[in-house]
Amino acid sequence: MLPRIILKSGKDKPLLARHPWIFSGAIARVENASDGDTVDICDSAGRFIARGYYNSKSQIAARVWTFDDEPIDRAFLQARLQRALTARAPLIDPATTNAYRVVNAESDFLPGLIIDRYADFSVMQFLTLGVEQRKVELVELVAELLAPRGIYERSDVDVREKEGLASFVGVLRGEEPPDLIEIRENQLRFLVDVKRGHKTGFYLDQRENRARVARDLSGRLLHLSK
Repeated sequence: MLPRIILKSGKDKPLLARHPWIFSGAIARVENASDGDTVDICDSAGRFIARGYYNSKSQIAARVWTFDDEPIDRAFLQARLQRALTARAPLIDPATTNAYRVVNAESDFLPGLIIDRYADFSVMQFLTLGVEQRKVELVELVAELLAPRGIYERSDVDVREKEGLASFVGVLRGEEPPDLIEIRENQLRFLVDVKRGHKTGFYLDQRENRARVARDLSGRLLHLSK
């Protein structure tokens, strides 16, 4: 039997609406859970609602892995990573784009985990204790599924301090990235510094906005040239 978090009466409503966070003030009691543990999250009557991981040091005391009664093991993590890749496949044209966000934390039901692809390199951020404790498995899975030349970590964000974690930047597997990586995005080329740049090096989630601006500017420049 897994450790459990029992919620206060009425505090299960956000969770029943599929909100993936449980704040510390919503918890009535914690049963046999240590920080980083996978836990069952239950209503005030002890009925299962979700499965997540726990950290007493964080105001967000638990984050949801799944709303199903299923094991959180290597097969689970692999399936979640594969689902994220499959979801993005129709949106990425490899002939014109080789840099994009592979995993976006809670949006991909991998809370606290960011994975970005920059050409032949992967950059990972472990934002929470729950994914930090599963780092070895997650790095192995990224190596298997993405086959990058190297995997680099950029866990140098303030949220880690709130999780009781120190910052870390460095190579996790394979080659160290060069100082500048050339990426392609919608046929445009950018040079990205994944080792010292903001976030993981580039605002990959703004790809469509950059494409929209490029289209707008193209029309204006054409108009001005006449």
